[in-house]
Amino acid sequence: MGRIHVLAKEIADLIAAGEVVERPASVVKELTENAIDAGASAITIEIQHGGVSYIRITDNGCGMEPDDVPRAFLSHATSKVRSAGDLDAILTLGFRGEALASVAAVARVEVLTRTPGGETGTAFQIAGGVPGEVQSAGCPVGTTIVVRDLFFNTPARMKFLKKDVSEANAVADVVSRLALSHPEISFRFIREGRQTLLTPGDGKLLSAIYSVLGRAFADQLIPVNYALDGVGVTGYISRPTASRPSRSMQFFFLNHRFIRARACAASMENAYKNFIMIGKFPSCVLNLEVPARVVDVNVHPAKTEVRFSDERKVSSAVYYAVRSALEVDDTHPQADLSKLTMKPKPQAVQLQMAEDPLPAAPPRVKAAAPSPAFWNELSAADFRKQTLASPRSGNRMQTAQDEPDVLSGYRKRSVAPAPPDPQPSAPAVPQQTQPKVTVTDAPPKPPLRLIGEAFKTYILCEYDGKLCMIDKHAAHERVIFNRIKANQTAPARQTLLAPVAVTLSGPEYTAALEQTDAFAACGFLIEDFGGSRILVRECPMQLDAADVEDVVMDIAANILLTKTDAQSDLIDRICATAACKAAIKAGNNNSPAELLALAERVLYHNDVRYCPHGRPTVIEMSRYDLEKQFGRIQG
Repeated sequence: MGRIHVLAKEIADLIAAGEVVERPASVVKELTENAIDAGASAITIEIQHGGVSYIRITDNGCGMEPDDVPRAFLSHATSKVRSAGDLDAILTLGFRGEALASVAAVARVEVLTRTPGGETGTAFQIAGGVPGEVQSAGCPVGTTIVVRDLFFNTPARMKFLKKDVSEANAVADVVSRLALSHPEISFRFIREGRQTLLTPGDGKLLSAIYSVLGRAFADQLIPVNYALDGVGVTGYISRPTASRPSRSMQFFFLNHRFIRARACAASMENAYKNFIMIGKFPSCVLNLEVPARVVDVNVHPAKTEVRFSDERKVSSAVYYAVRSALEVDDTHPQADLSKLTMKPKPQAVQLQMAEDPLPAAPPRVKAAAPSPAFWNELSAADFRKQTLASPRSGNRMQTAQDEPDVLSGYRKRSVAPAPPDPQPSAPAVPQQTQPKVTVTDAPPKPPLRLIGEAFKTYILCEYDGKLCMIDKHAAHERVIFNRIKANQTAPARQTLLAPVAVTLSGPEYTAALEQTDAFAACGFLIEDFGGSRILVRECPMQLDAADVEDVVMDIAANILLTKTDAQSDLIDRICATAACKAAIKAGNNNSPAELLALAERVLYHNDVRYCPHGRPTVIEMSRYDLEKQFGRIQG
């Protein structure tokens, strides 16, 4: 007897389901694409418990005839492909005929559908691949599909699912992409009984972008409309000033189908050269229109990978489309004076370096040392009092109270009572014994002499017989990082007068909401704002409110790069990002007093050797090596 046999239908369907149905988001994608292919102008997606227990897709498309309803759930049953030649010109989103059969194999499915010419509709149920009866029912024109208890008959698949909120965010990401690819369709997304997305369906891409990604994102876009060698490129790209820390907000569509196009992304980023900062990435919502015969979409079960017959032609079209849009429509950044005048003053003194110009004195003139309160964190009221009391106090830096006093001479003081005078001068009048203060000197620190600053970036000083060059940004970044890390149990934070809404990509949005505890440990209070946006209500004291949005976007992008579950590693990434943004920057003007204070903080302590990203904060050169370079020492 032979060893090869044909698999039973229920086993074959489970195998196919493993390729098509990975999670609730896969079900929503396949069923919604069928609704789009049916010519719907309005689609409603509703989920509960992340889509694991309940999914409902409702459309107003063409519906199905009663005889077609049970047939649609057979493997490879489709209305979109009839011959092998049709595979060379696929313009529909679905074509394999696997989606409904795969979903029905691992869930309980109910269908309610009616065609425009039908007097009554059709109701049908199928569970675990076992079909029920076809019945007549009253319903509107279109199709409603309800999917319940996903993977009820394959419990081993359930353990690969994530938390309900993560699965729901994945569904929201799928719906957002479909809404961007078809602005002519009104999409409505209901999540756990709450509507979180509604697009107008007016056919305008900018309207869909506004609804899906928010006004802040939509206001920073440049239109693109270009054609080259039969390839059309339409949509929007971000202004260079609105760049982001990752590629997560790049959306490419091919004939209104979402695709992952690395070559197109590379071409777009190449067009931004000399327009955008290094390490930043542009955003886009671009649709490529190409003849169906020059692209193969039958490459991957998810249909997000495509193959072009001439990829260079498509990449060139993207490059010139983006480049021409940047050169023609990009303008200088506009200052919003209304925001500047209405910007509230901070309630607490922010960590910042005063930008006083360097005095005209020679570089060897010793700078006046700031007071011991230079590194202390003060309230606004206390700071104003000190400013009024001392005319020299306006050039100081405020930081956390637990910061060591680096300018007080590092002297240890002990108080001990002195013995009473054995021979009082007036015995008739008793005198009270007064305590005397005894000062005990700690081992003196080597002298530190500030020489100056090079390129407004490096502090030059002479210390312990060596020439020290300090990267002021890296050093200050490490100081702030250490302080945030040391105060994780009770981080110094400030409440923002106006909470900041941050728009993220779907994966970034999910990752950020899964790590709210890590954000809180670093001084951030975030919450879900809906529509791939999070709301920041509190931030670390050292961070300026204007930098919150950029910092949170950087943190969300870094969370996606974290490959381990170690909470400490994630907290380090968040602290490092916040510290980098809050630290003084290369090119800032700093007074000699500030430079001296930072140099002493770095050289008098051993905890500021490297910045949080691993770069050294200090480079030393001994006097011997320096004199050898100048030939003062031979051999």
